[in-house]
Amino acid sequence: MKIQSYLSFKGQCQEALDFYKSIFGGEVINRQTYEDKKMDIPEHYRPKLQHAELKGDGFHIMGYDASPDTPVTDGTNIQMSIDLDTADKAKDLFSSLSKGGKVHTEFQKTTWGAHYGRITDQYGINWMINAK
Repeated sequence: MKIQSYLSFKGQCQEALDFYKSIFGGEVINRQTYEDKKMDIPEHYRPKLQHAELKGDGFHIMGYDASPDTPVTDGTNIQMSIDLDTADKAKDLFSSLSKGGKVHTEFQKTTWGAHYGRITDQYGINWMINAK
């Protein structure tokens, strides 16, 4: 079994994937816009991404720009969770992802013996960073 994330954006999918690429590495693949699609999409929205994937060593994030008539709520219905080998790596990742976002739980040593922090990034995606 393989479980992957599929993230919805309000027109900033390419920007978000570029941001995640700057942090995680990898490559943006299978980039498809709404151009030349037989869909009821406003002309100004056609350059937006209908589908794209950021794939790298140990991760695969898919995403798209939801059509303007599709409600997208910055939400609490998904938490992206990342487990790392060291607290230093986890702290660096936490710091990078939190730029322009909101910290909910400062990165810290926990009662369960790990280092942990929780944020919402600048694109409304929730992240939990954990290191043992």
